[in-house]
Amino acid sequence: MVVNSITANPPFDAPDKKLFWACFVALVTTSFGFILRALTLPQWGEEFNLTNTQIGEIAGVGLWPFAISIVLFSLIIDRIGYKNSMVFAFACHLASAVLTFFATGYWSLYIATFIMALGNGTVEAVTNPVVATMFPREKSRWLNMLHAGWPSGLVLGGLLALMLGAETSWKLKMILILLPTILYAILMFPRRFPLNERVKAGVSYMEMLKEVGVGGALIVTALIVFQLGAILEWSTTANVAITLAIVLVFGLLVRSIGQPIFIFLNLLMIPLAVTELGTDSWISDLMAPEMHHIGIQAGWILVYTSAIMAVLRLFAGSIIHRISPLGLLAVCSAVTCVGLLLLSVSSGVMVLAAATVFALGKTFFWPTILGVVAERFPKGGALTLNITGGVGMIAAGVIGAVILGFAQDKTIDNKLSAYDTTNNTMLHSTYATEEKSSIFGTYKAVDNALLAEAAAEEQQLVQSIQDVARKEALQVVAIFPVIMFAGFIFLMLYYKSRGGYKVVVLQDKEAVAAK
Repeated sequence: MVVNSITANPPFDAPDKKLFWACFVALVTTSFGFILRALTLPQWGEEFNLTNTQIGEIAGVGLWPFAISIVLFSLIIDRIGYKNSMVFAFACHLASAVLTFFATGYWSLYIATFIMALGNGTVEAVTNPVVATMFPREKSRWLNMLHAGWPSGLVLGGLLALMLGAETSWKLKMILILLPTILYAILMFPRRFPLNERVKAGVSYMEMLKEVGVGGALIVTALIVFQLGAILEWSTTANVAITLAIVLVFGLLVRSIGQPIFIFLNLLMIPLAVTELGTDSWISDLMAPEMHHIGIQAGWILVYTSAIMAVLRLFAGSIIHRISPLGLLAVCSAVTCVGLLLLSVSSGVMVLAAATVFALGKTFFWPTILGVVAERFPKGGALTLNITGGVGMIAAGVIGAVILGFAQDKTIDNKLSAYDTTNNTMLHSTYATEEKSSIFGTYKAVDNALLAEAAAEEQQLVQSIQDVARKEALQVVAIFPVIMFAGFIFLMLYYKSRGGYKVVVLQDKEAVAAK
């Protein structure tokens, strides 16, 4: 049974606050590993002679496998149980830390990061529906508080890594992931997990699948298949065929297009994730030249913006009560666009002012859109909620992290060639020696080993071009929050035409039967 308002008062079990904080620490672990990798990406690039695009691919694989684990576990999590799923997450985090410590190059780093992402996806597959179930009337508020764990992990991990200093081995920094991993295992495994609200309400498994429908399945399946196709070198025809085959089978099973607004929210999740997580993957490296000019390690900019996000998300309840979730998302989109454009042109201490605007804008993106999905489509249970998160993570990995790396490499390629034409030099043919490709196109990559042997004047010239490319990459990303702003304004008008945005609450079938 569904109640389309918040005035009904069905009985709910008292939430387990200790379980909530265990979920919080588990989410801290996911971002703890994220920032440790973000801060060591430049070191990996130098030590293993990686291109910007290869670095972006490693950053990306820390995100897109999330979609695989979160979708798969969402399909079976009500049957295998939340606790068993968290045991798998713990094993992934443990294995990833060990494999990263012993990494020897691109592929070993790639595989270790892939395993970490599977663990992170499992954590989200568990924690999001658990918190949504414990707080059925205040999902946006508590999901924002839960997702304060993400920036909190960025701050804690970043502080530890930065305080250890640039001279400390990246191996030692990466093994720090074991600290929050062991802590969440101690806190979480003794707790008793609640039964998902969909199951308690008697909503069938098939009804849950129908909420997603062919439309939702098409989005997440296409993103996963095309990413796997890029790795396994499948043709575009093969990617399309595999995607359509999977979606066709799913469609024949559920015979539902899915909830149109749910599908639309998933489409909006793509630019949202690229804007937030895709940028976070690169922000330290992108701002490194400007931060160096003011005498601050580049990693502090991510720690600073994350601290702002953590505080605001913990107090999101009072903000959400004053403005609707969709209104909040629209305002955040506009502010984020301004922040990205300011970052792309700022210099000196003004970089910190621009970063503040960017942080204020992106703070409520992720948990609030998850809250909207959970509040409007509770019949979808863990699946609708976690598919949205999965679409976001794979979009950030497939599009966000890679497009920023590609934008830099392509700009460097073009600017070196243009400089040679204007000045009758041979910088491009001398240093941009390797033909590379990504899902966004081809480019000539600068060989850092050759550049290191160049004259100081040429090194400085190429470096200045690379610094410009870093800033221009943020201008590319700024188009995404513009798309989001238009989308959220449309949804606000849509719900206004239907009496306003309301939370959908499922009633416990046993409580209904007792009446």
